[in-house]
Amino acid sequence: MNYNAEALIDRAIETGFSNAGELNVSALVFMPEVRDMCTADRCHKYGKNWRCPPGCGSIEDASERASNYSFGILVQTIGKMDGDFDYTAILTASEKHKKNFSALIDDLKTRYDDILPMGAGTCELCETCTYPDAPCRFPDKSISSMEAYGLWVSKVCELSDVPYYHGKHTITYTSCYLLP
Repeated sequence: MNYNAEALIDRAIETGFSNAGELNVSALVFMPEVRDMCTADRCHKYGKNWRCPPGCGSIEDASERASNYSFGILVQTIGKMDGDFDYTAILTASEKHKKNFSALIDDLKTRYDDILPMGAGTCELCETCTYPDAPCRFPDKSISSMEAYGLWVSKVCELSDVPYYHGKHTITYTSCYLLP
């Protein structure tokens, strides 16, 4: 299928993202080392969420799933901070990114039969995840992050000619959508 990258990027910007660009799908290198960083559990979700390791499946599963897609776009929300640790700006950018990410998923699902969204951060659909005691309540809505898939986000951006760093005192949330 041929995709109009420019139209999809424009749609992403109209949705509210700060930046968007075509994803170089050959840049999707699924790295165990990235996945292994999750074991440090800095976000406190490792082993506690269906969309985080190990619940989200293996690197091989992620690679196989993504191999069904031939096109993608990267989307970014860039927050401006008053200092290095402006928690309010970080939280605001995160919430804006999640809202726009979800809105664009809904839009893309009306246009395409199949999409694979990869978010930024862990799934937060439920106040408490059922992992590992019961199946995911929303398997068709819950999303794993690019990092959970084992992707080195800054490298994917670099190889896609999409800037990752947007200057001092900025925070950037990056996600992607894959299309068959």
